[in-house]
Amino acid sequence: MTIIQADWIVTCDEYDNIIENGCIVFDDTIIDLGSFEDISSKYPNTPITTTAPNTVILPGLINPHVHLEFSANKTTLKYGNFMTWLNSVIEHRAQLIEKADTELIDNELQAILKNGTTTIGAISSYGFDMESLQKTKLNVVHFSEIIGSNASMVDTLFADFQARLKASAKLKSDRYTPAIAIHSPYSVHPFLIRETLKLAREQNLSVTAHFLESIEEKEWLESSSGGMSDFFKNFLNQTQSITKAHEFLNQFKGIENLSFTHCCQANDEELETIDELNATIIHCPVSNRFLTNSTLEYKNIAHRSFALGTDGLSSNYSLSLWEEMKNALFIHQHINITDLSKKLLNASTKGGAKALGMKNKGSLKKSYDADIITVTLPDACEKKDIFLQLILHTSNSSATFIKGEKIV
Repeated sequence: MTIIQADWIVTCDEYDNIIENGCIVFDDTIIDLGSFEDISSKYPNTPITTTAPNTVILPGLINPHVHLEFSANKTTLKYGNFMTWLNSVIEHRAQLIEKADTELIDNELQAILKNGTTTIGAISSYGFDMESLQKTKLNVVHFSEIIGSNASMVDTLFADFQARLKASAKLKSDRYTPAIAIHSPYSVHPFLIRETLKLAREQNLSVTAHFLESIEEKEWLESSSGGMSDFFKNFLNQTQSITKAHEFLNQFKGIENLSFTHCCQANDEELETIDELNATIIHCPVSNRFLTNSTLEYKNIAHRSFALGTDGLSSNYSLSLWEEMKNALFIHQHINITDLSKKLLNASTKGGAKALGMKNKGSLKKSYDADIITVTLPDACEKKDIFLQLILHTSNSSATFIKGEKIV
């Protein structure tokens, strides 16, 4: 059993409790937390580790949407327009995947741990990240992704997907959970969606999907026109969209743990359908700025439980949720910065836990997993400002515990 004391404990629970001069008691799960006076009297024979002045204890960050297989990208891909970016991905995909070997992915995972992230949802198109994800100390939800809209290829595509999912399932452990990703409504044939979701229901797997990321996607789904029409004609000899946005969403009924990433172009009706599915919206503001010069409007998530994700290095310069939170403060510039900072930190902890279907992570609560980080601020701050100051002044954790084990 371990007891740690800090000037502040930020619980990120449903009450947003902040404990001043507090202690947390844990082994692999959280046993207790409260004021120093209370905890020291309840556990008089257990030594208490005291942290540096201005240290904050909070839940480990949870990044529910990251692509690791394109981690070799730095300056290769083009930004500013979704189709420009997509075409550059097609052009450079093979060389980027080849460069993203196990060593490179291992290094990115180490950096993620150093940032204070303790759980990730890794979207895997090829399964090349599996070896690294199996051995990392991070908690991993590994989303084997299905993609392909060509009707003549569905049997081959589904067989390949099943093989990757089966390989992922063999690695299941207390830190590694297999799951399923549907790439997007424009890129996956309805037959593949139906059969893949059937597997998800049978095996009770979490599911995620990209949804209405760009105006080009919206135009293609609604009228088979716009920037995607040339792409589909040239690469797939396809002139008509295979589904509509509402048809896509309606196929996800009965999935217990569900998330949709981006949703920048979703209308009120589509957002309400997402609510009815009890799905989480994963917001990736930096990726949206890079690829579409747009964002998910804050008014569409302010009253919803949402999560914050980094996407991959194909559409971001960093996989740090602290960087994502900092940028979100400036992207959503019409929102009170103090109120927004609390929303963003909650989205990066308990919001991510809900997105991944993890009911015992994302908050500091009794019986929850002891996924805990400590962060030391440069100076003292007032209680009401703690969320904002954490985001502004944190790059890495000073200590990271995953299920009670000190990792960093």
